[in-house]
Amino acid sequence: MQIEKKERFTLILPDENSFKAFYDSFLIEEKKHQKENIIIRVSNNFNITTEEFLLFLKIATQKKENGTSFVIVNSAIDIDDFPESFNVTPTLQEAEDVIEMEAIERELGF
Repeated sequence: MQIEKKERFTLILPDENSFKAFYDSFLIEEKKHQKENIIIRVSNNFNITTEEFLLFLKIATQKKENGTSFVIVNSAIDIDDFPESFNVTPTLQEAEDVIEMEAIERELGF
């Protein structure tokens, strides 16, 4: 797993051979970044199912409750397969926009 600290978020890029290996590594690493916005950019070649993406839903919910954002970037998935509260975007720029919009919402008390 590659981790890049940016000004407003931490970008995580999987480099493991399987989703399970990545997810297990992510669960350990995520504890170190609980107070940070997180973007996971998953390559379309990684071949993750909708059910596997939904494993992140609990983490996304916890992040929102803690006042931070969680976004997954993958252009091969259909965002309509996920709850509206689960942030999935096709591009990194859109993920950054989501983080910015959620920060504004928190500042305004939404």
